[in-house]
Formats: sequence, C-alpha cells, structure tokens
Amino acid sequence: MKLSEMENIGAVLEALLIKAGIHDSTELLDAGSKEAFKKIKNIDGQACINMLFALEGAVQGKRWHKLSQQEKEDLRFFFRSL
Repeated sequence: MKLSEMENIGAVLEALLIKAGIHDSTELLDAGSKEAFKKIKNIDGQACINMLFALEGAVQGKRWHKLSQQEKEDLRFFFRSL
C-alpha cells in the first residue's frame, strides 16, 4: 500500500518517509513509528512530536487523535530522549 493511503500520512510526511528510506506501508509497519521517526529526524531536525503521533496512528491504523493518553505519554518520553 502506498504510504499516502495510510491513516495520518499526507504528502509531506510521505515525502519525508521516502527520503528516509521507507517507501511503502510494509516498510513502515516493519520499522515501527519510533524507528521511522528517528530516520526522519536524521534528515529533518525540525520533525515534531505530532509527526511521531501521526506515524504511530498510521502503524495502528487509526487517527492519531485516538491514541490513548498512555501511548502519547510513551511517545513523548521517546521524543524527549532523542
């Protein structure tokens, strides 16, 4: 599946993922949101927490707004650790 067909993945995030070496949904699912975000952060130092939330939502197949508070807190902790 094309990245842009996944939940939360628009043209900008799709382009960043491709530039980071993740070309389709299978590669994103295999990498997971955190690894994919690290790859994006390496090429775009301005990558924000909302991008990480979007990636996790895409991996789970739901809008990032529906991530649980615990999931968001885990992602915030990871984001701050980078």
